[in-house]
Amino acid sequence: PASVCAQPPQAYGGGYITMSSKHLRGDANYAWPTAEIAVMGAKGAAEIIARGKDKAQATREYEEKFANPIMAAERGFVDGLLRPSETRRVICEDLELLQDKQLKNPWKKHANMPL
Repeated sequence: PASVCAQPPQAYGGGYITMSSKHLRGDANYAWPTAEIAVMGAKGAAEIIARGKDKAQATREYEEKFANPIMAAERGFVDGLLRPSETRRVICEDLELLQDKQLKNPWKKHANMPL
């Protein structure tokens, strides 16, 4: 089955991964230019990074460096940045392109054993 996703405005950690990301073989993954894609939110990260220092400054630095879709796009985790007004059109085009997709899973020697 086809898997196309437009990331929500804030996609952090495991939530990002499970939202049809490239890590889980998603076919197309887009983000808006204002999206925040990171391991965790800027405020929480700044509290860990800036122990005993200026947390407001650390939050701003984290937001500039990590909490934007540019780094995710540079690393291939996002296929492109979309303006909100073009999101529906692009997703529909991708779904049309992928409508006949056949999924080939790799051969597995053993199934998951019950625990």
